[in-house]
Amino acid sequence: MGSELNDYVAGLPRKRMGAGALFVDEQDRVLLVEPTYKPYWEVPGGVVEAGESPYRAAVREIREELGLSVPIGRLLAVDWVPAGLYPGDGVMMVYEGGLLTAEQVDAITLPADELRSWAWCDTATATRLLPAVLARRVAGAHRARTAGITVYLEDGFEIG
Repeated sequence: MGSELNDYVAGLPRKRMGAGALFVDEQDRVLLVEPTYKPYWEVPGGVVEAGESPYRAAVREIREELGLSVPIGRLLAVDWVPAGLYPGDGVMMVYEGGLLTAEQVDAITLPADELRSWAWCDTATATRLLPAVLARRVAGAHRARTAGITVYLEDGFEIG
């Protein structure tokens, strides 16, 4: 590429990007994790690193955060989030984690320096533990999982 094109591309805006997975149990509760470095809970997942696809990031983060190497399924939700909890806007993706078996649940191992705990949460508990935008994102991803669709969200609100 020519230097003008390189300069142009280098000057394009950058967005924060994250990816996670929605896991459920037999009672259709969602798995949430409690980070040691944040005052609120989250869906298992994390930052998409430079040169990494969002899907690969979700797979890597689940392995790192839960100690699980499980198949990650289809995209459930894409959520554009404005600046708020973090400076600058970002794009967050939630993939299908599926129903965890008893053996998989027993195998969950948390990195003590990163995660304090995990829990199965019904809608009311998730709403209490998550910031509003994350509660809306989890609810949207859960609806998408149930309906067999993918949803597009902005700040957790479904568009379209």
